[in-house]
Amino acid sequence: MTGYAKMQCEVEGKRLAIEIKTLNSKQLDVNVKLPFLYRGLDLEIRALLNRLERGKIDFLLTEESNPAAESPLNKDLVRSRFQQLKEMQAELGESLTDQQLLNSIINQPEVWEGAVATELDEAFWPQLKPHVEAAIDQVEDFRCHEGLVLKGDFQKHVDLIEEKLASIPQYEGERMVTAKERIHRYFAELGVKEVDENRFEQELIYYLEKLDITEEKVRLKKHIDYFRNTMENEESCGKKLGFIAQEMGREINTTGSKANHVEIQ
Repeated sequence: MTGYAKMQCEVEGKRLAIEIKTLNSKQLDVNVKLPFLYRGLDLEIRALLNRLERGKIDFLLTEESNPAAESPLNKDLVRSRFQQLKEMQAELGESLTDQQLLNSIINQPEVWEGAVATELDEAFWPQLKPHVEAAIDQVEDFRCHEGLVLKGDFQKHVDLIEEKLASIPQYEGERMVTAKERIHRYFAELGVKEVDENRFEQELIYYLEKLDITEEKVRLKKHIDYFRNTMENEESCGKKLGFIAQEMGREINTTGSKANHVEIQ
């Protein structure tokens, strides 16, 4: 089922954005995208996403904060690189302004002390985890809302099937009369003048037994009740509901093919 969540949080001075998208899928297919610094959290995040059970899930974590805004400038490194660039400019005969040279240096992350980190400390994940769980909660709320809409639609269709099933008996009384008239008509067309009525009734009963739809009606009603009960009382029951719906369709098709009556069909 589809779902979406996006939220922002701050952990140890880092401003992060968490985004989760889910699409319908029979299996759980998780895709986690993390900045290089956070790659060590992949397994922990996947373990939390397993709670969603099914679907194609895209998880994206991005860092929105600017390290330069939070870290002191390494002035000695800036001076050194500025001097090196000035000397190189003179050697190459280039003509860049001092401001242009300075801007190119300022945009280098390593000139900001503490801007370049190689790994996260152990306390980082316990602080980030509640925010990831909150985003997953939002996705589940989104999916639950969609599920309620689908549930209402399913109920409407199941009610309609049950209504049609309940209307079948009013036509079944006509079937024997219609079948008897049809067979008599065939005899007349074939020029058969004398018919053993007892034998005729026996053959007619045998013929109607082949067209009996009592079992199909009973099974269809049972499947309808089972579908409703499953939808109300079981979680993650999509596959099961699909199977029950398939069985309902089987009974409906058999009823239509055996009914031999246009209104029932």
